[in-house]
Amino acid sequence: MTKSLSLRLLLFAAVAAGIVTDLQAGPLRDRLRERLQERAAASADSENQGGNALSCADWARRVDRLQARTSAANPGPQPDLKDVAYGNLPREKLDVYLPAKGSDGLAPVIVMVHGGGWCVGDKSIAGVTENKVARWADRGFVFVSVNYPMVNDGSDALAQANHVARAVAYVQARARAWRGDPTKLILMGHSAGAHLVSLVNADAGIRRANGVAPVLGTVSLDAGAIDVVRQMPNIYPFLKERYREAFGDSEAGWMAASPYHRLDRSAGPWLGVCSTTRKDDPCAQARAYAEKSNSLGVKAGVVEQAMSHGALNKELGLATDYTRRVEAFMAGLDPVVGRLLR
Repeated sequence: MTKSLSLRLLLFAAVAAGIVTDLQAGPLRDRLRERLQERAAASADSENQGGNALSCADWARRVDRLQARTSAANPGPQPDLKDVAYGNLPREKLDVYLPAKGSDGLAPVIVMVHGGGWCVGDKSIAGVTENKVARWADRGFVFVSVNYPMVNDGSDALAQANHVARAVAYVQARARAWRGDPTKLILMGHSAGAHLVSLVNADAGIRRANGVAPVLGTVSLDAGAIDVVRQMPNIYPFLKERYREAFGDSEAGWMAASPYHRLDRSAGPWLGVCSTTRKDDPCAQARAYAEKSNSLGVKAGVVEQAMSHGALNKELGLATDYTRRVEAFMAGLDPVVGRLLR
């Protein structure tokens, strides 16, 4: 693999995992951009021919090194309850951020699942938590950020959805101890995490097997695998190996982990946020899912944004029209949620 392609893959991995979320400022960005510009012409032919796809193991080693260098300089907010175990595996942990203001009743709960291509990422990264916690905990929500086992830990995408479902059931069982209302829970995820929460929302079997009670709805932030069967032939070349490790080689396996194919009338309301700047067109998959969901009588919508993949995660929670559009969906799920988001 060329040095330029390796660097480009590392940068993409960092953005997808939420480690590097602002490419418009900062010395890290400047160093990466300078090196990318120097080698862009040399790498173009290789990338156009498909490049070389890193495995999850190789990708994780590179991203872990980058995260170790950057996390201390850009930590996320400190949770009120850190590394709460929802299972026995090392990555079956979650962080809990309690409501910043008191309330006469129990608080709605938002459960956030990080992205990272099913291979990397962490619940505590600032791009995953910072703006969301600042906005929604301050308005009276319990905010929970979840880790889950990676491909390198032996969990493919379908297994990861079951880990996430187990985390959701754990939160529902213990929400009242955190001043949260287990009946007013909203799922949210970015990138691979968006695929996972969408699959939990769509698949009645996963919810039933893990004891998940009904949720208010799900917010999917720029998932690239809402229809896995449709996505597999259209993956960016340098992601092919990771998708193969996450979803396998058979169409039957793809369908089993595909929110679009698992969707039925038991699913909850769903919002698909998608980037219009991506070449693999996640908005087409989001629109198809929403159309199928609505045809089944389950409310679903799409928010298309001309924003980068990483910005859709990091900037959610800022006082922008984008955040307000997402909150409009959330407010329509429940009167208490609506009052808090006024």
